[in-house]
Amino acid sequence: MTDENLSEIGYLKLREVLELIPVSKSTWFRGIQSGKYPKPVKIGIRASAWRKSDIRACIEELNADSKISAV
Repeated sequence: MTDENLSEIGYLKLREVLELIPVSKSTWFRGIQSGKYPKPVKIGIRASAWRKSDIRACIEELNADSKISAV
């Protein structure tokens, strides 16, 4: 999965999200609780996913934060 796939409208499952934002599952879910990462949306009775637009915005914010930290 590449950032190019994020230009499309749709949803990503957790596995796909973690390919783009390489953190552990536990770190990801702690980040959701703290507000650092976006919350999932229910797409079925037992299934959740993340909007591609939310993940794209999250990546942009993380990149901006890393640039600020490097200065």
